[in-house]
Amino acid sequence: MTFKVDFKVRDYECDLQGIVNNSVYFNYLEHARHEFLAFKNIDFAALAEQKINLVVIRSEMNYRDSLKPGDEFYVEVETEKVSKLKFAFHQKVIRKHDKKLMLDAIVTGTSVNDRGRPFLHQEIEQLFS
Repeated sequence: MTFKVDFKVRDYECDLQGIVNNSVYFNYLEHARHEFLAFKNIDFAALAEQKINLVVIRSEMNYRDSLKPGDEFYVEVETEKVSKLKFAFHQKVIRKHDKKLMLDAIVTGTSVNDRGRPFLHQEIEQLFS
């Protein structure tokens, strides 16, 4: 299943070149991942309160084209279990009016306990069953 979150570029997200600043894409991707987890009934804040933290350990982004002020787009999210300790979010930023791929990314993460030790929490495991 591919999960999607809709967005619209805000003027202040753009740089002097009139395009979305590269760093803003990290925010788009993170928001989409959090919305995906909420959709799957995984409460990011509740996990943190239990001293179980979901952490990003690697981000790979391929910038294909630039979004501009007012562009409407969506971020797709799919998950993959990478190993006993790691999972990945495969994400795409797609401009709505022409379905053009603007960015694709792989964000790899794990969950860590209160001692900072990695493990795959049972709620995260459910994403792959």
